[in-house]
Amino acid sequence: MVKIEPFQVEQWMDRYETTPGVINTAETCVASVSIDELIALSSDKKAKLLNFSLPLTYGAIRGSDQLRQRVADLVSKGASTPLPAENVLITQGAIGANFLLLYTLIGPGDHVVCVHPTYEQLYAVPGHLGAEVSLWKLKAENGYVPDVSELESLVRSNTKLIVLNNPNNPTGSVIPRGVLEQIVSFAQARDITIMSDEVYAPLFHSLAPSEQPPPSILSLGYTKTVATGSMSKAFSLAGIRLGWIASRDSSLIEAVASARDYTTISVSQLDDQVASYALSPAVLPSLVERNLGIARTNLELLDGFVRRYGSVCSWVKPKAGTTALVQFRKGGEPVDDESVLREGLRKLGAYVEEYLM
Repeated sequence: MVKIEPFQVEQWMDRYETTPGVINTAETCVASVSIDELIALSSDKKAKLLNFSLPLTYGAIRGSDQLRQRVADLVSKGASTPLPAENVLITQGAIGANFLLLYTLIGPGDHVVCVHPTYEQLYAVPGHLGAEVSLWKLKAENGYVPDVSELESLVRSNTKLIVLNNPNNPTGSVIPRGVLEQIVSFAQARDITIMSDEVYAPLFHSLAPSEQPPPSILSLGYTKTVATGSMSKAFSLAGIRLGWIASRDSSLIEAVASARDYTTISVSQLDDQVASYALSPAVLPSLVERNLGIARTNLELLDGFVRRYGSVCSWVKPKAGTTALVQFRKGGEPVDDESVLREGLRKLGAYVEEYLM
């Protein structure tokens, strides 16, 4: 029997996020849009969002051609060679994409290196599948950007996968292009696959004027790279449960597609159509602009809080995404995070997400 440890963050959220009267400050998606709001964002008022005459069969098993092309365009931005649409597989959310990818690639006897802190699934699932996992620990003094010089001591002869999360959840840090290129060079020399969870791209809200948004891992010339993403975080459509796996390695996409025959088969045609509409040229720019504005507003509110209470809390101000890692101390020592959060919930009705460092 596979040993599955509790998914701590998700279980914490399940317990508290629907508590009556609670102000949920732990939402990790930009404020969700309705269908009406999505249509209002479109510059093409004649475009139809749903085809109501379409029979509701299983649909296109790997995702519609239109949606796969729009995802391919999204992850190819800045690349010298566009990603072919057939190198995209549509999944049920990024959580489905990540699980399916790890399920396909990883097993007993394998070793995985994963950045940390990050979304718990990314390092827990490889362990559930029998692999050994080494955590590539991100440091505040380095802006939570991974130190490539540490990779040499982390990898082993059986290292199968290096797992990145860019932009990072929960720190909001960004791995710049130069560092990504170093990671790719390191992995390519050792024939190690790189998996990059990119669910918060393109929500780069606070880069310095001299900084450029990093490209997808797929744009750096190494075939054995794979990116996952979704419509949930940066695109405000968590309710349609739609994500993707994209890779320049066609054999990897074929292997994942084969494995998926045992799980979800396909994604809802309705979800596919909504996602395709949201990623259309008529909607996508307005949707991203809206979400960047919301992220910047909320970031400044939280920045004001951290500044006001700087004697007890600190952070590295996020550059992207919708999450932040705020660390609290009392008498110079880290507080018990769970007890503080429970007390805040009791006194203020404010619910925040817990990340263990």
